[in-house]
Amino acid sequence: MLRNFIFSLFFFTGIIVISIFFLPSFFLPKQVVILGGKLMGHWTSFCLKIFLSTKIIIKGTENIIKNEKFFIASSHQSMFETFFLQTLFNSPVFILKKELLFIPIFGWYLKKIGSISIKRGHVTKDNLGFYDEISNIVTNSNRPLIIFPQGTRVLPNERPPFKKGASKIYEKLKIACQPIAINSGYVWPKSGRKISNKTITISILQSINNDLDKEIFLKTLENKIYTELDLIN
Repeated sequence: MLRNFIFSLFFFTGIIVISIFFLPSFFLPKQVVILGGKLMGHWTSFCLKIFLSTKIIIKGTENIIKNEKFFIASSHQSMFETFFLQTLFNSPVFILKKELLFIPIFGWYLKKIGSISIKRGHVTKDNLGFYDEISNIVTNSNRPLIIFPQGTRVLPNERPPFKKGASKIYEKLKIACQPIAINSGYVWPKSGRKISNKTITISILQSINNDLDKEIFLKTLENKIYTELDLIN
């Protein structure tokens, strides 16, 4: 319990300090804000290692797609991946639920770095232009998208079917997909206390080419990630 308190105290204090320090970046190029995001990712891993004695293993870096456009599809068990994946990939664009944009300061940063929001479970004017916005970003930049096809944080042993939005993005973008399996829920679950002296494994899997039918792609993606989670859990 004490280690949880110390971790939370230092982690959130650090995030607040970084956010305040980078406030002037709202008037500077987007790359400056992105640098702040990377710093938050490194701070997250530092706090886990120091205060919870967490070991972080990264597997499969040789599988990272190079010299072509791609999007990332990652399992989602905790806040860890939303921070840490920024340290592994070049200026990623997050696809996230709209409510996150209303968080003071943090939500402003998400807007500044070009995050794409969607209001889940609703048909709105903004949602109707969602895929066009994604396509525009992919066409005009080399930044990879990050999506969480489970839709929300899940418990480590939960295996919900992936959301069909992932296959629609695959069909719309016509680019390769980089699957990632992360077992962070064993250290930092979506609720309850954090667990010390555990290992978080980030497994970067072989890419999925852009030539599959969207239904086959979704099943392939789901099988790849869940099979790997069974191995690293």
